[in-house]
Amino acid sequence: MKVLLINGSARPKGCTARALREVEKTLNENGIETTTIVVGNKDVRGCISCFTCQQKGRCVFNDLVNEVAPIFAEADGVIIGTPTYYAGANGGLLAFLDRLFFSCQCEKTMKVGAAVVSSRRAGSTSAFDEINKYFTMTGMPIASSTYWNEVHGHSQEDVEKDLEGLQTMRNLGRNMAFLIKSIALGKEQFGMPEKEFGAWTNFIG
Repeated sequence: MKVLLINGSARPKGCTARALREVEKTLNENGIETTTIVVGNKDVRGCISCFTCQQKGRCVFNDLVNEVAPIFAEADGVIIGTPTYYAGANGGLLAFLDRLFFSCQCEKTMKVGAAVVSSRRAGSTSAFDEINKYFTMTGMPIASSTYWNEVHGHSQEDVEKDLEGLQTMRNLGRNMAFLIKSIALGKEQFGMPEKEFGAWTNFIG
């Protein structure tokens, strides 16, 4: 069982990375393999809605998105971490996620998702909501914890002092591992839930 961790920070060793490491350690302790990708310091452009990926199965821009897509497809879960900029997620990360979720033709239903955010002081809950929307529109259950999945601080040293934040990360890791294992058992016993397609409501006038 595998989890992909995506770090949307431009600082590979910053606050977001520290939070993700705490989750990763707990996942590993619970028998889950992990892969971490840093996105925030990469040059990633946004989606242009050309729909080339729907024919070719990959994004027309051959960059980090196409490199990560096979890892995302194979993963049983994904954790997306971001710093908080103006009460929202890193813009480069959002560009990456728009293209990854749209261009990757893999089955996303029942992959477990989780958002992790860091902030110096505030704005983190709106960034948290922003990331979670990628999961809720693609049939991905969201792993929760004992508080919103956030840490606070201006540096890794500050995050080390955020004992509740680190505790939240560990509980998130345990809950995510449990959920991934439970879904695997459910798939084996009951199969995947049925999906309906074909109804598109477009109001044009």
